[in-house]
Amino acid sequence: MNRKQILLMGITAVAATSHASTNKEATKKPMNILFIMSDDHSFQTISAYDHRFIETPNIDRIGNDGAVFTNSFVANSISGPSRACMLTGKHSHKNGFIDNAHKFDGSQQTFPKLLQKAGYQTAVVGKWHLTSNPTGFDYWNILIGQGDYYNPHFIDNGVKKQIHGYATNIVTDLAIDWLGEKRDKSKPFCLLLHHKAPHRTWMPDTCDLGAFDDVKFPLPENFYDKYLGRVAASEQEMSIFKDMDIVYDLKMADKENEIHSNTSLEGWGRALYSNLDSAQKAKWDAYYEPIIKDFKARKLSGKELAEWKYQRYMHDYLSVIRSVDRNIGRMLDYLKKEGLLDNTLIVYTSDQGFYMGEHGWFDKRFMYEESFRTPLLMRYPSAARKGAKIPQLVQNIDYAPTFLELAGVKIPQDIQGVSLLPLLKGEKPKNWRKSLYYHFYEYPGEHAVKRHYGVRTERYKLIHFYNDIDKWELYDLKNDPHEMVNLYGTKGVEKITALLKKELVKLQIQYDDPIESLLIKK
Repeated sequence: MNRKQILLMGITAVAATSHASTNKEATKKPMNILFIMSDDHSFQTISAYDHRFIETPNIDRIGNDGAVFTNSFVANSISGPSRACMLTGKHSHKNGFIDNAHKFDGSQQTFPKLLQKAGYQTAVVGKWHLTSNPTGFDYWNILIGQGDYYNPHFIDNGVKKQIHGYATNIVTDLAIDWLGEKRDKSKPFCLLLHHKAPHRTWMPDTCDLGAFDDVKFPLPENFYDKYLGRVAASEQEMSIFKDMDIVYDLKMADKENEIHSNTSLEGWGRALYSNLDSAQKAKWDAYYEPIIKDFKARKLSGKELAEWKYQRYMHDYLSVIRSVDRNIGRMLDYLKKEGLLDNTLIVYTSDQGFYMGEHGWFDKRFMYEESFRTPLLMRYPSAARKGAKIPQLVQNIDYAPTFLELAGVKIPQDIQGVSLLPLLKGEKPKNWRKSLYYHFYEYPGEHAVKRHYGVRTERYKLIHFYNDIDKWELYDLKNDPHEMVNLYGTKGVEKITALLKKELVKLQIQYDDPIESLLIKK
C-alpha cells in the first residue's frame, strides 16, 4: 500500500466528523465563549481528575455542570507552540510556530478572526507568549513575555502599563471589566482568559503563603527513576534535584547572600523579590525567612536535599493553584449574577501538562503522559447530561473547530482538528479518531529535551527521538502507565510495533508533516 492510499484511508474516517459543520448551533441568540487557560497546570492537581494533592472546587464546577474530558492531549507540549495550535486548529509545522524561539505569524487564519467576521466581539487578557501582538481581537491586554506574578506589566491594546497587585487577580479583574464595561453587549462574545499561573517560578499570592505547610506529600513511585532503556530521558535537564534552582525556583534568596545555586538563574531569582512593594515584601519575608533560616541550619545534601526540594516545590505550586481556582470561582459567580451562564460555553484547560515529581522531574516537553496530557473541562449549557466523563481521544487542535461550529461558522478545510461539539451533546461518533500525533521541536534548548514525534492510541505509545539521536520507545500504557519500561525491540512486540509505525505514517501524511522525508534526506 503506497502513502497516498494510506492517506485516503486515514482521512476518510474522520472527514465527516472533522468538517461536517452545520448551522444547528446558530440560534437567534448565539452562544458566548469563555476560554480559560492556565499555564503548566497539571491534570494531577485538579480534583476533577485526582484528589491526592489539592481540592479545586471551582474548576470542578465547570465539569460538574458540564463534562470532563478524560483523554485530552496537546500537539506540542510547550507554551507558545501549544497556544498557536489552539488558535489555528493546526499542528505546529502548519501554523509555523514550532518552538518558543519562533515568532507567531499573526496574519494567518485563526478562530478569533473567523468569529469576528461572524459578528462576535473577541478579547484576550493575560498571558499571550506568542512574540507578535495579538490579531483578530477587538480588545487585548496581555502580559509582557512570561509576565510577573507581582505588579506585572501589560500591553493594553499597544500601550505598556504596570498594574499593581497579583497577576491571577489582575487578569480576572481585566476579564470581568471587559465583560461588564468595555464590550458591545448587543453582540455575542468570545473571551480568552489566559492565566500566567502556575508557570515557573510558582510565587503564591501573599494570602496563600503557607497554605500547605502541614502537608507532607508522598514521593512519586518513580521519583528516583534511573531511566533504564530511555536515553533521551536520562539526558534531560529538568530534574528537581539537579536542575531546580534553590534561589530562583524555591525562593531561598537570603538577605545575607550566603545561599548560592549551581545554575545561572540565581540572579534572576533575587531580582524577582525586587518586584514586590514594601507591604508585599513584609508578608513574603515573614513566611520565607524562617524557612531560609532552617534550610541554612540543616545543610542538606543528597536524597535529603532532593526530597526537601520536592516538598517546597509542591507547596509553592499548589499554593499558586489555590489562587487560580479562587479566581475561576469569581468569574463563574460573575457570569451567574449577570445571567450569562446559560448562554456561554465555558472551557478550562492548560497549555500542557506538567510533572509533579514523576520521573524526578518538573516542567513538560516530553510525550510522556504527565506533560502530553492536559486537563479539559467544558460547561456546555445544552449538554445532554451534567458531570459527563468523555473518554474519546481529543487534542488542543480541536478547540478552534469546536468554537466555530458552536457559532455556526463553516470550518475551513485546512483546519486539522475535529469539533468536540458532538461529544458535548452526548453523541458517540462512529468514526472518531483512534490515535493522536505529537511533535516536539525545541532542541537544543532549555531543559535539553530531545526532538521527537510519536503516536498514541488508547493503549500504546510509540515515540521516535531524532536530530542528534536516533532512538525509538514503545510503551504499553495499560500495563505500564508510568512509562518505565521501553518495549521497543524486545521479543513479542514486533506486530504492535509494525502497526504503530503504520499508524504514525498515516498521521504524518494526514497532517502533512514532512519529517520522515527530511530525515531520509539526511
